Amino acid sequence: MTTLRERQLNALKQMLNLNQPLTKAVATEPTWKVLIYDRVGQDIISPLISVKELRELGVTLHVQLHSDRDPIPEVPAVYFCSPTEENLGRICQDLDNGVYDQYHLNFISPITRQKLEDLAASAIQSNAALSIHKVFDQYLNFICLEDDLFIMKHQKSDNLSYYAINKGDTKDTEMEAIMDDIVESLFSVFVTLGNVPIIRCSKGNAAEMVANKLDKKLRENLWDARNNLFHGNTGQSGSFSFTRPMLILLDRNIDMATPLHHTWTYQALAHDVLDLSLNRAVVPENTGTVVPGQKSKTRICDLDSKDPLWSEHKGSPFPTVAEAIQEDLDKYRSSEAEVKKLKSSMGLDADSDLALSLVSDNTQRLTSAVNSLPQLMEKKRLIDMHTTIATAILNAIKSRRLDSFFELEEKIMSKSSSVESKAVMDLITDTSAGTPEDKMRLFIIYYLCTAQIPDDEYKKFESALLAANCDIQPMSYMKRWKGFTKMSSQYEGGGTKTVSMFSKLVSQGSSFVMEGVKNLVVKKHKLPVSRAVEAALCAGGGGEGAELAWLDPRAARTDAAARARAARHPPPSDAVVFVVGGGNYIEYHNLLDFAKQQATSGVSRKLIYGATTLPNASQFLKQLSLLGEEIQ
Repeated sequence: MTTLRERQLNALKQMLNLNQPLTKAVATEPTWKVLIYDRVGQDIISPLISVKELRELGVTLHVQLHSDRDPIPEVPAVYFCSPTEENLGRICQDLDNGVYDQYHLNFISPITRQKLEDLAASAIQSNAALSIHKVFDQYLNFICLEDDLFIMKHQKSDNLSYYAINKGDTKDTEMEAIMDDIVESLFSVFVTLGNVPIIRCSKGNAAEMVANKLDKKLRENLWDARNNLFHGNTGQSGSFSFTRPMLILLDRNIDMATPLHHTWTYQALAHDVLDLSLNRAVVPENTGTVVPGQKSKTRICDLDSKDPLWSEHKGSPFPTVAEAIQEDLDKYRSSEAEVKKLKSSMGLDADSDLALSLVSDNTQRLTSAVNSLPQLMEKKRLIDMHTTIATAILNAIKSRRLDSFFELEEKIMSKSSSVESKAVMDLITDTSAGTPEDKMRLFIIYYLCTAQIPDDEYKKFESALLAANCDIQPMSYMKRWKGFTKMSSQYEGGGTKTVSMFSKLVSQGSSFVMEGVKNLVVKKHKLPVSRAVEAALCAGGGGEGAELAWLDPRAARTDAAARARAARHPPPSDAVVFVVGGGNYIEYHNLLDFAKQQATSGVSRKLIYGATTLPNASQFLKQLSLLGEEIQ
């Protein structure tokens, strides 16, 4: 059983092998080639393959399509780009100038018949038709960030944002284009997985439009005998063997509080505080004194799944992570000390007989020490990187008092204890706590989760927010949103409890000064997205799951037919959850926790979380602000 990420990676490797199946011989002696990609291609490749790995796959040079490139004769050129007008124009230009001798064109999403004919005509005109060896549709139009997390686009993704989907003046044609983009991308995901899903979607919103379009596209493909992408599965077996996955399409409006929520887990904090994008965090390096006019130094940290600490702790609460880093550091120091001890024991007089008796014993120790050096160096690099990231996050937590915000928001969202408006007011008026954005996020969450706020009290809050320099435009949109959406008390369970800080970290030896930061332990609870998924997967058709419409591309075209077909087959154990209008790491980890919880009760589920984009809280707040501006 392979993950979505592995399958996308295999497809890319095969493409770089000039679309031949990978064999052992290739791994030792690859054919050398040039890789040319556009922005979209770059975003797809960069989280999956490092420059070093590209070299191992035989790529000597990788360049942007729209950059000045020198002609390189006798080397195959692999193109990986979207079939847009400007990209095709540039490819025709390359053919015309005879930049390379062999062209292998791979389009990220399928190229239309018309564009292909134009390309062929242009190739014949420039007498380069023989140089084009292959043209492939790759169906890789999505970016895989983790084994079970994908987004659609990273650069130029504003036209897919929550704002673009929900703004008032979107024309029907624009909306169609957005929906087509989303469908294209989801179609690519299922071609890569090699399975036709059963589609469930929330009714009456963007998610339903996507579902109907995707259903139509899958149907057309299943009926097309020549080009059926799900029939022979192009040389790789389907990843879900007998059961088909369920695609659960949800709209961002199902839950507006979570994207703004302050968080406490490592990956989500890195996303919120350090703007983690495409698995790369930019960490400011403070050298202490800040010289005005001088740019602050930043360090780029790549976080990948090969890093044991990251893969184990990306969903852990921050204090746990700090403790784990500290432990790793202690282990590293002890092994470093051993190597040092060895050196000093070698410094004996060469004349003495003692030296001879030690030689045989020491050679062994020396060899093992030398062999373990590369691993030690790599360990040290990872520890340094995590220390840098964790210190940056810690500084933000302290300076913005994020622990207080997190604790209060969890209380509000969990409804377990009634939160008095005074507590919210105190945090908003406290000048030492947080940025204006932090306060705005807190108030929106309070506003959404409180059934009724009296007018005079609302005015008090408004003036307090204005006094704290908050941009209160999002409120006009949230008011309208709350007016026509029924937010039931969707956040049961949850909340936090404070335990004393780990003794290890409080001791003076630690590199993290944790004074004044509360050690909060998050209680397990399900967010609305996870709850919708649970209802869809677990309930046969009743309960909460009944609110989601059914579509099955392999059955007749009605909701009832899809339901009837579903009743005959065992319910799917695997699901792809896709949020139209932007997702976040909080929901992603919440889904993973839900899958773990199901596994303990004996049901193994593979859940994949996807979203149009992955905005962090401040980007999402900006979009709400733009929506609020329109209303006024």
